[in-house]
Amino acid sequence: MNAQALVGPLFAGEAPGPSEEPGRRAGEGAGAALGRGLRVILAGGGTGGHLFPGIALAEEVVRRGGEVLFVGTARGIEARVVPELGYGLRLIDASGIKGRGLAGLLRGLWRLPRAWWQCRAILREFAPDVVVGVGGYASGPLVATASLSLLRLGKRIPAAIMEQNSIPGITNRILGRLVGRIFAAFPDPRGFFPAGKIALTGNPIRQGVLASLRKAEATAEQAQGRGPRLFVFGGSQGARAINDAVLAATPRLLELAPGLEIWHQTGKAAEAEVRAGYATLGLAPPRAQVSAFITDMAAAYRWGDLVLCRAGATSLAELSAVGKPAVLVPFPHATDNHQEHNASSLVAAGAALLMRESEWTPEGLATTLAALLTDRARLASMGAAMLAAARPEAASVICDELAAMAGR
Repeated sequence: MNAQALVGPLFAGEAPGPSEEPGRRAGEGAGAALGRGLRVILAGGGTGGHLFPGIALAEEVVRRGGEVLFVGTARGIEARVVPELGYGLRLIDASGIKGRGLAGLLRGLWRLPRAWWQCRAILREFAPDVVVGVGGYASGPLVATASLSLLRLGKRIPAAIMEQNSIPGITNRILGRLVGRIFAAFPDPRGFFPAGKIALTGNPIRQGVLASLRKAEATAEQAQGRGPRLFVFGGSQGARAINDAVLAATPRLLELAPGLEIWHQTGKAAEAEVRAGYATLGLAPPRAQVSAFITDMAAAYRWGDLVLCRAGATSLAELSAVGKPAVLVPFPHATDNHQEHNASSLVAAGAALLMRESEWTPEGLATTLAALLTDRARLASMGAAMLAAARPEAASVICDELAAMAGR
């Protein structure tokens, strides 16, 4: 099947036309279904934190001979990234409800009936063996439609969700009551989900990224003969609070950790400002490297001895895969403070330290970073704990579970 043939404008409201693909339809026999790979719909996205674990799972499904269709919205990151990667994509007309005021609430509710019809058409055409919600409001209508037997296809379509964070969003909290399986990256001690449905699989990482991370682990440079290295990043857009705090702490940090080298990913908007800040302190490449965006994150992990970053679920999965010790600074405005909760298990395991923006000062940040950067034994211990928390097999485990749900 040509994946690009599935990219269609359902956002405009029209139902998909007849498919040219040879896969099973609603009336296809069980023998034919068992003779091919899984057909999986991955619904949701909106942000990279939701989408990229779904892409990692898609890679595993396709590697095993299956087929994948993504379902999202025109406003989410999936509208750009999924077609670029060659996967099929259908768009539905859905929007968020929580935290968007009365107007946003009414808009979201108004779109639900149309989104349901669109989801119904997608499910009838693609006839998946299983549906997986990857998070975000776009997953709600599709997963609910599959779970509630609303297609009159004679049976429910097995459905599951992936939860990347320790505190689930409102969509996954609702869907958790409907689906058969919940693939969680973190334990659920607060009981947001039915305990019997949870599989603690970890957060899937894309194969290319995972291979690069493993290479980074295997080829890490020896620290002898050079100064300590700090890698700082705040996500693809950077983080102004981190940028400002690190610049303010650097004079003292240079005193406490002689020979320090810094690689700082700033986001495009702050690149010139941060570069100028280091220059004012007399730091230039290679002592201070400044990047607006880093495509090869594995190279940056390999370079550094210690990482200072946010506590997004994907970042934590990558840090654990490569075994890199970290100081985690949760984004304080994340929904339900989920980044701090994400970090807690790694902190408890001795793999990372937690620093809240509300509590740090330039002196405190410099002291904390220097204490780690100048203690090779402690960095090694934290790195080992981080590596022990890794779940590089997450995509494979989830794929096995999906096959069981589909009766394979």
